[in-house]
Amino acid sequence: MNWSVQLLNGLAFGLLLFLIAAGLSVTFGVMRIMNLTHGAIYGVGAYVGYSITSRGYGFLLACLGALVVCFLIGAVQQWVLLWPIRHDELAQVLLTVGLLLVVIDLSETIWGAVPLRVPPPEMFADSVNIGGSAFPSYRVALIAIGAVIALILYLTLEKTSIGAIVRAGVDDSELVQLHGIKLRRLFLMVFAAGAGLAGLAGVLGGPILGAYAGAGYDVLSLALVVVVVGGLGTIEGAFVGAIFVGLIDSYGKALFPELAPFTVYVPMILILAVRPQGLVAWRA
Repeated sequence: MNWSVQLLNGLAFGLLLFLIAAGLSVTFGVMRIMNLTHGAIYGVGAYVGYSITSRGYGFLLACLGALVVCFLIGAVQQWVLLWPIRHDELAQVLLTVGLLLVVIDLSETIWGAVPLRVPPPEMFADSVNIGGSAFPSYRVALIAIGAVIALILYLTLEKTSIGAIVRAGVDDSELVQLHGIKLRRLFLMVFAAGAGLAGLAGVLGGPILGAYAGAGYDVLSLALVVVVVGGLGTIEGAFVGAIFVGLIDSYGKALFPELAPFTVYVPMILILAVRPQGLVAWRA
């Protein structure tokens, strides 16, 4: 087994999981909104990316198209459906689970049940040599893209007034609104940005995971593992949790292929038992 290749596989998968889980972590941990439709939105992004690239348009346009489409879906979902029940977490769970099923069924109706693959950009279609083994250059690019987006998200939410306003809006919404800030619009933009990020992840993950009807379930379960392991509400938590899960998944499949479906969940159980707040606790 080439340990370097497994390391890069784990980092690529982990950073993809980060792009998926970051929005889920922030919307629940910071905004207190449970959005279990998140996995289905990832699937829509993958399908939109496939539709654009299959018509001969470039990968960059596919990323932009999925980002915009999923941003709009998230905006409508938050403004129309979730804002009226923002203080009722049980209602949020029931509503978003229902939406998850509806979106997955609609996706299967539109694009069919056969798995589809989003082709990688032509410049990253070849492989590079890592320790004598061929490794897809697209995965190297995915590691770089994921790291850059993670840094941008961290700086935006932790080092700018936007992130401070979002956190303050959760802790003391009345005080924030007294300063003239339209809290509903702010939360709308944050929620929609999380959905757009999930859609972008759908395109970026398309060359690796493909686009298929059940992606919403699979991605949601992995995203929940990431936010549980990393800790709710922080970009750092989503990043640490995603890298941890990505590496465990990569090395677990290589070392224990017969236990591959379970290797990700065992560390989650152990972390919940030892440190229930996750590896990175949310700073209230």
